[in-house]
Amino acid sequence: MNDLPNTHRETQALVLIAEDEPEIADILIAYLKRAGFRTAHALDGRRALELHQTLKPDLLLLDVLMPHVDGWKVLAEVRHRGNTPVIMLTAQDQDLDKLMGLRIGADDYIVKPFNPAEVVARTQAVLRRTSDYKYVSASSVLRVDAFEIDIESHEVTVRTAGEALTLPLTATEFKLLAQLAKAPKRVFSRAELLALCSPESDSLERTVDSHISKLRRKIEDLGLQGVPESIRGVGYRFGSVT
Repeated sequence: MNDLPNTHRETQALVLIAEDEPEIADILIAYLKRAGFRTAHALDGRRALELHQTLKPDLLLLDVLMPHVDGWKVLAEVRHRGNTPVIMLTAQDQDLDKLMGLRIGADDYIVKPFNPAEVVARTQAVLRRTSDYKYVSASSVLRVDAFEIDIESHEVTVRTAGEALTLPLTATEFKLLAQLAKAPKRVFSRAELLALCSPESDSLERTVDSHISKLRRKIEDLGLQGVPESIRGVGYRFGSVT
């Protein structure tokens, strides 16, 4: 099943989903579409290799237990062909399986059952750091309300009461603020923020609350309220200065 919208194809990454359970594939397709991705679907490993060859996807979501050709063999062949980013999907939550995938060349590893929103966030994170696909704005400086965020220098300037003040942040606090600023009206779940801002970390989602709390206190120390904004039961968004 292919889902290749006609609009804005040149700006949307194509994700190939290799998954033999149609229900899981349909959920992933729906969530990826909502996030602006194009998708293609393969029901078995052989078809996944065919579509990888013809469509040249930007990223491959690859189930391990696939008919005809299993996920490990698909991954090995994809790596032989080139550097397509690959995220492994598997119900086998064992360190040996994870190490095998990473050794062969997987970029990330997600254990079933998973939150599809987290899969989308991990997809975005892998694309941001591995491919030529530009998920983030090409501009290196983000300006939202009183904030000026320089992505390259990792510096944040806040303009308040006629002054330009530097906001001292840790690396994680900076990543969180920058991610929220890229889509200031969007609400990000804790799982999304964890995957986007700390993809290699084994931290729990509640650590996001701690980082956000420290970030908010530093901003309040400069006399500004409302950033970041908590959305009860959902997550966080940039908010607006009060």
